Amino acid sequence: MGGAADNASSGSSFLFDKSAKIFVAGHRGLVGSAIVRKLQQLGFTNLILRSHSELDLTRQSDVESFFANEKPRFVILAAAKVGGIHANNTYPADFIAINLQIQTNVIDSAYRYGVEKLLFLGSSCIYPKFAPQPIPEDALLTGPLEPTNEWYAVAKIAGIKMCQAYRIQYKWDAISGMPTNLYGPNDNFHPENSHVLPALMRRFHEAKVKGAKEVVVWGSGSPLREFLHVDDLADAVVFLMEEYSDLGHLNVGSGKEVSIKELAELVKEVVGFEGDLVWDKSKPDGTPRKLMDSSKLAELGWNPKISLKDGLVDTYKWYVQNVQQ
Repeated sequence: MGGAADNASSGSSFLFDKSAKIFVAGHRGLVGSAIVRKLQQLGFTNLILRSHSELDLTRQSDVESFFANEKPRFVILAAAKVGGIHANNTYPADFIAINLQIQTNVIDSAYRYGVEKLLFLGSSCIYPKFAPQPIPEDALLTGPLEPTNEWYAVAKIAGIKMCQAYRIQYKWDAISGMPTNLYGPNDNFHPENSHVLPALMRRFHEAKVKGAKEVVVWGSGSPLREFLHVDDLADAVVFLMEEYSDLGHLNVGSGKEVSIKELAELVKEVVGFEGDLVWDKSKPDGTPRKLMDSSKLAELGWNPKISLKDGLVDTYKWYVQNVQQ
């Protein structure tokens, strides 16, 4: 249990050994499942995957036993308790406690049992509510958080800082990536608890099936949002594991903004709903703009490849095959 003290500067290639043991934590979620798909496409043959029922990451002794027995070489930490505004407001204790437990257990055991490199994935909600736009990495901890998800955000900030602390104290290669709004196969299409893009897709699909004349969407349609297909994120994860080893966290975004109105019209077109789109301007719009500055990652040589239109077509295909009744 000597830890991985000398690995921060070892510089060995992630892509070189396709038989290396890689633990993808959270492999059934939107992000984790995309990472598994990507690694399998690249020919990795030794992925270690555990469902929640097989390994509860909130239990420290279970996590320690897992690392002691399996001794993975690399860890990609995509496991988290996630949810929308309603869930965050209703269960703040769960969002802070469960996420802190998962991160602390995995990061500490990974170091103690000799993992060579760990990537921690967070979220754009770590940034202050009134951060400059586009949001640069150094906006972190410069102002108050968005109150509706501060419990989750505080946990994710702690994860970034924990990776940095282990790098500073133990010279261990722990890095962090902060993705923008994600979408794609395995997204959550729940009628109440889903995010804007899957929610729109479900509503247009159901309206099409029922032959409805119109779909009502909240707000004015003017807020601007950024979306990244989860397969692009998986590609970025591999890039970071191979190319990046530094103290600072990196934003991972598409760099492209779309208004909610443009998004709704694009989803409507992809789904093939032929009725009218009606905006209920009595409902709130939310934050007017939320774009991340991903120029640091672009300078390192990574850019997204999947256009929003192509990504929506792919996601709708998956939705029709897997979700809709």
